[in-house]
Amino acid sequence: MNCEVIASGKNMNSLNLSIVHRLPQSYRWLAGAAGSQVEPIPSNGQSGDNCLVALKLLSPDGDKAWPVMHKLSQALNDIEVDCSVLECEGEPCLFVNRQDEFAATCRLKNFGVAIAEPFASTATAPF
Repeated sequence: MNCEVIASGKNMNSLNLSIVHRLPQSYRWLAGAAGSQVEPIPSNGQSGDNCLVALKLLSPDGDKAWPVMHKLSQALNDIEVDCSVLECEGEPCLFVNRQDEFAATCRLKNFGVAIAEPFASTATAPF
């Protein structure tokens, strides 16, 4: 599976409620295509410094997702967090270096984005 850059020229002035979640797979830049194509890192593979995490937009989706993802990318660029918006599995994803993941999610939360977190299936209710 390869992911490619898709440009969008749509209006990015409005940002409604946005929800992102982190994809469980780790990625790396495809050789010779840093910044424009990624590939999954095999679960037994070495990640090293070239390890990326992907944030997928849950809401909004479809064509409305592209301008939102570009606006989120700009919010990260404003604090000098390198990122790329690429098409992955037919949807836009925001790829950031693993070492920048916490700064990126903190910035996105401050920007009003909800971060979906998985619930542990073994957790019990506190009441």
